[in-house]
Amino acid sequence: MKEGIHPEFKKTTIRCACGNVIETASTSENIQVEICSACHPFYTGKQKLVDTGGRVEKFNRRFGRK
Repeated sequence: MKEGIHPEFKKTTIRCACGNVIETASTSENIQVEICSACHPFYTGKQKLVDTGGRVEKFNRRFGRK
């Protein structure tokens, strides 16, 4: 690697709005995020399938799923 062209990595904390704190290494210090893997509906299993215009029902009828 060439000297002096790469950014310096330092320990940083990532803080979520839900209160979760993650420690990692980054080129930025103290990162604030609105949503993380501890509170995101996809990772917590609380995600709901949004049926826009009956597309899911149409798919289920078309392919014989009940």
